[in-house]
Amino acid sequence: MTDAQETAADTSLRTTGGAPPDDVAPAPIPLLEPREGIPPVVATDDALAGVVAAFAAGTGPVAVDAERASGYRYGQRAYLVQLRREGAGSALIDPVGCPDLSTLGQALTGAEWILHAATQDLPCLRDIGMTPTSLFDTELAGRLAGFPRVGLGAIVENVLGYALEKGHSAVDWSTRPLPDPWLRYAALDVELLVDLRDALEEELDRQGKLEWALEEFDAIASAPPAPPRKDPWRRTSGMHKVRRRRQIAVVRELWTARDQVAQRRDISPGKVLGDAAIIEAALALPANVQALTALPGFGHRMGRRQLEQWQAAVDRAKELPESELPQPGQQPAGPPPPRSWADKDPAAAARLSAARTAVSELAERLHMPQENLITPDTVRRVCWEPPKVLTPGAVETALAGHGARRWQIQQVGPLLLRALDTSA
Repeated sequence: MTDAQETAADTSLRTTGGAPPDDVAPAPIPLLEPREGIPPVVATDDALAGVVAAFAAGTGPVAVDAERASGYRYGQRAYLVQLRREGAGSALIDPVGCPDLSTLGQALTGAEWILHAATQDLPCLRDIGMTPTSLFDTELAGRLAGFPRVGLGAIVENVLGYALEKGHSAVDWSTRPLPDPWLRYAALDVELLVDLRDALEEELDRQGKLEWALEEFDAIASAPPAPPRKDPWRRTSGMHKVRRRRQIAVVRELWTARDQVAQRRDISPGKVLGDAAIIEAALALPANVQALTALPGFGHRMGRRQLEQWQAAVDRAKELPESELPQPGQQPAGPPPPRSWADKDPAAAARLSAARTAVSELAERLHMPQENLITPDTVRRVCWEPPKVLTPGAVETALAGHGARRWQIQQVGPLLLRALDTSA
């Protein structure tokens, strides 16, 4: 970054509370090159040891990012890890060549990690041995501060006055070797994260929301890994069209067969067989390969062996005894859909209406999305089964039991108490 660019960054901070005097924001400065150039890709143990030593000796927070190959490869593994720290510069690490980064994770113990949309990257980082003890999420900070657009490029432009090139966000990061333009893009993603973190911290403090943000960051850092999703095949796109249990079984069998093929070939399941094709086969219940071939998604480009394996999955579902067929839908955990409340429990519907109005008004006053103020699911659960005795402490306990943070309880608790009480 040139001296002129650094000066521009110092003078162009644009947050929710400030705009240039003429209300016309200056044009963003294109950020075209990392300060020290594109760092070499680290893909050997010796090179990794050098990075570990450099970052252990660095100071201050660590900017961290990861690139996956979503839509190309099976799963959500990391194919590139980017880091930057004062005193260490930037590093690009290839987790294919260096699949165990636990030594780097240990070297960064106690340092604050800066990530953008942390919950997206933490699972793949955890898989290679990197887990933060504390973090600062710049995307979540932007939401709490009230920025309408919180993608990395948008918020860097709005806050720091720089334009990041975002053309390579959806490329196949499993490609080897990675092209220089992709590596430049990856290095720039962590180039300004520390500056962005500092500016957002200042803005949150100005708005009186910094402690709220810190609670949110602590909750993310301390959250355990998400458990495996139950019946993931039920999330097949178009599943709502499938109503009969035998047809639902076809979806399950095809989804499972596809997943096994995708995992074995390390390819995105959607590239093996599309969701739309699975739904078509479930609705049609084809009698044989010839009938299957006539369905959308099973055309002439698909080999005979592939068609036979999909038809075998259909046949397995057709041969299942009634007792082994899946039920039409998962038993919902928690309250029923709100649209049915008026019939099932009019008092609960009134409570929910009052609570939603109060939460919406508060979120608007605080300039933040409602779902960051309190999750809609938490509001629904408390309104469906409110405390037997309506007291401030009882409502606070109920909110805490559903995972609400202390700041959320303080802000929303009194509103929910009134909503639950006035509609009782």
